[in-house]
Amino acid sequence: MSAADLARLQFAATTGIHWLFVILTMGLVPLVAIMHTRAAYARDPVKKAVRERMTRFWGQLYVINYAVGIVTGLVMEFQFGLSWSGLSKFAGNVFGAPLALETLIAFFAESTFLGMWIFGWGRMRRGVHVTLIWLVALTAYASGYWIMIANGFMQNPVGYEVRDGAAYLTDFGALLTNSSALVALLHIALAALTTGGVFIAGVSAYHFLRHTKETELFRGSMRLGLWVAMVTSFFVVIVGEMQRPVIERTQPMKDAVLENNGVAELQAQLVKEHGPGNYVPWQDTMRVSMDVMTIIGNTVSTITFFAVILLWRSRLMRWRPALWLLVATVPFPFIASAGGWVVREVGRQPWLVYGELTVENALSHVSTASLAVSCTAFVAIFLALAATNWTLITRFALRGPEATQLGATEPLPDDLPEAPGGSAEMTSLSYSPAVTES
Repeated sequence: MSAADLARLQFAATTGIHWLFVILTMGLVPLVAIMHTRAAYARDPVKKAVRERMTRFWGQLYVINYAVGIVTGLVMEFQFGLSWSGLSKFAGNVFGAPLALETLIAFFAESTFLGMWIFGWGRMRRGVHVTLIWLVALTAYASGYWIMIANGFMQNPVGYEVRDGAAYLTDFGALLTNSSALVALLHIALAALTTGGVFIAGVSAYHFLRHTKETELFRGSMRLGLWVAMVTSFFVVIVGEMQRPVIERTQPMKDAVLENNGVAELQAQLVKEHGPGNYVPWQDTMRVSMDVMTIIGNTVSTITFFAVILLWRSRLMRWRPALWLLVATVPFPFIASAGGWVVREVGRQPWLVYGELTVENALSHVSTASLAVSCTAFVAIFLALAATNWTLITRFALRGPEATQLGATEPLPDDLPEAPGGSAEMTSLSYSPAVTES
């Protein structure tokens, strides 16, 4: 393999694996925030106890995924200097700011709010504690916005001018409202919520198959997961189609490959505009990825729609084939999301910044041997982190709420008097299985 192929393989593998963490993080955190809000403001003590256990159970799975995923994000940042110094030299003045803001939000603001939420159980008033998890959700999506602004510039460069071989920002507003970023961000947000909903529904279905004693907890989880997944999976397909006019306008070759029409004519036109070269991306890879994404999106939408009907008629929990189907559906959104990134990134080739900077020109002057070593090391580390993440998530998900360690000290009611020294008296509801079953 050439140096360019190794660098592309390394970045594709690390970005793809990191994305599997990101989409579950973005999908789970709003649902955990909803659970916590409902728990904090529940009036009935039994419902409050069940909903707090629900929040802690799903919150722990979210924290595991976030903690391991943040490591993959840190490692991935170094590749811009390691393998793609040409990209930094050309576009650093433009997308350096969005990348910096994404790093500040994800690695500082979001992590800080999450840490306060984790250690705030039993130590904060409920309003403050609930606000923290909503701030975690807000910063997660703000981080996604800034990374899509940077990626959107690579897909459709706007608001810049080239001087002395480098791009300089001339219109910050155009950069922030890039259609290639905004429509894609909405698509990603819906895909993430679909992933989170399907994950919660699938794990809940597994516990019903095991005849769990935590029926109220997993019934509430199943209801929330299915409703969110049903609505978002329907709209994620629609918003995905909304990207086609943007692609046709900004990257006509990608559109031609997906439509299998006019590829040769566009190749000849691009040769005239940009000089000799192959401007046709991997056609079979793109079409297969697009087909997989579309089929899975429609399949998940159909499955969750009928599951909601069965849930509404109180038949879902007793029909084991339907429960097994929900368990089997859990990987589908991850596969579809990976296919979506393949279409988005491969379809831009041979450009790294569309129409301005090719992959070959962006590559660092690094030997093939060095890239082979770094590629092997990066991929091995990321695979190990992914295996660790899913082993932990699977283990704690299958054990159920009994194994939950998050929030071991339960939240305090707001109206408790404060003990001398300023700390509230420590009392809490009983969280035994007998309470949740009553």
